[in-house]
Amino acid sequence: MHPYLLELASLMAIFSFGIISPGADLAMVMRQSLLHGRREALITSFGIGTSLMFHVTYTILGLGLIISQSIYLFNLVKWCGVAYLFYIGYKALRAKKADLTVQPKEQVGEKVQQSAAKSFLLGFAANALNPKPVFFFLSIFSTVVSVETPIAVKFCYGLVMATALIAWFVGVSLFMTTPVMRARFTRVSHWIDRVSGVVFIGLGLKLATERAA
Repeated sequence: MHPYLLELASLMAIFSFGIISPGADLAMVMRQSLLHGRREALITSFGIGTSLMFHVTYTILGLGLIISQSIYLFNLVKWCGVAYLFYIGYKALRAKKADLTVQPKEQVGEKVQQSAAKSFLLGFAANALNPKPVFFFLSIFSTVVSVETPIAVKFCYGLVMATALIAWFVGVSLFMTTPVMRARFTRVSHWIDRVSGVVFIGLGLKLATERAA
């Protein structure tokens, strides 16, 4: 097997566990799916995938190492992430009851409409403002990827990982927005916001306790 394919297979074997682990990204996609719809959830999924490439890029360029070694930069990123999670958690807790009746998109109540830009930025920010990927990519790239591997190949690794991440959340979005799933959650839409708000705030508190390695 070509050494690059072996590196990619090793990366994806490790990354697959990171994809399916619960976190702010999954909570965001599930909330988008249930409270806003398939289109918004899919766009949010692409926002998360794009953000992953953001992490991969600065890791490859060496900025990830700088952030991991600088308490100031680490805390700056961390507290921005904490503030963002608290904000979306607060917004979710204060959200009004939405109408999730299964019907054509053009008939959905205006309160659950969301612009493409906002959907994308919600996903991008949820992932970009989390300093944990800094250490994740630094650790797996330094362990699995050879220093002699060309930068272009490393970026290709990142594209494959981003594509896999998007595919996972697209699958989550499609499953959570099926008529059966949406019908089941219609009666509890108000509590979905409440629970997701608590989850986001809880993730923010967890992030606040993270320390630089």
